[in-house]
Amino acid sequence: MRRAVAITLGALLGAAWAASAQPGFDTVQIRTTPIADGVYMLQGAGGNMGLSVGDDGAFLIDDQFAPLTDKIKAAIGEVTDAPVRFVLNTHWHGDHVGGNEHLGQAGAMIVAHQNVRKRLNPEEFGEVMGRTQQAPPAALPIVTFSDQVDLYWNGQKIHVFHVPHAHTDGDAIVYFTAANVFHMGDTFFNGRYPFIDTNSGGGINGVIHAANAVLAVANSASRLIPGHGALGTVDDLRAYRDMLVTVRDRIRLMINDGKSEDEVVAAHPTADLDDTWGAQPERFVRGVYQSLSR
Repeated sequence: MRRAVAITLGALLGAAWAASAQPGFDTVQIRTTPIADGVYMLQGAGGNMGLSVGDDGAFLIDDQFAPLTDKIKAAIGEVTDAPVRFVLNTHWHGDHVGGNEHLGQAGAMIVAHQNVRKRLNPEEFGEVMGRTQQAPPAALPIVTFSDQVDLYWNGQKIHVFHVPHAHTDGDAIVYFTAANVFHMGDTFFNGRYPFIDTNSGGGINGVIHAANAVLAVANSASRLIPGHGALGTVDDLRAYRDMLVTVRDRIRLMINDGKSEDEVVAAHPTADLDDTWGAQPERFVRGVYQSLSR
């Protein structure tokens, strides 16, 4: 387990802070989708981004990989001449925070849950990894919060709230209240099984809680930016939540019957769901098992 944790963290951090172009990044195109007045979804490689533009400047949610920063800035430049003034990280993984350093050096204020900053610092994982692999200082969040924070920007109230132990232990959901747009980060994989990072404090019950928290506020006109997948609706999120509950309950019964993780995987408890949700079912089942059994 110690070695597995080290490999996972090393891969995530390495992806985030690579300074030179990586294979395939030169062909990536940033796609911009208007959602509401002044609010957009940006897609490229890695986690989906959100963008608010207006008189106050650009407000960016997540920033993918470092080699894509110039392309992301160019895409933002197509809809506003204003600089990126804020970057909000929904969690700490490299495909969501890799552009922090470049944008931070350009003057953006980086905001995240306090656990994101902790997980990007060397002291947190130095012993596990056996070496120090730190996010550059310019990439670290300089404003953190523990539970929730409101920002008033570009004529919007932007309500940001923490959902504990979901995809990780530092997930934030961003709600543009006037625009009725949510960015859910990797608590929502639209149309596919999620990745639950149990090594970073994630858990299936937290992912279900995140979905329920948004469903309690959202309505049929809401638009949901997932961490991965297409722009979503409440119907998409409700179907996702129901799938999560079904798989969780199946695996919990098998754990109660004394089955090991490998036995649960071999029983293929998602077999009837894979045609619809089938991205990496074994990884998903293992994540659910680990989060329920620890």
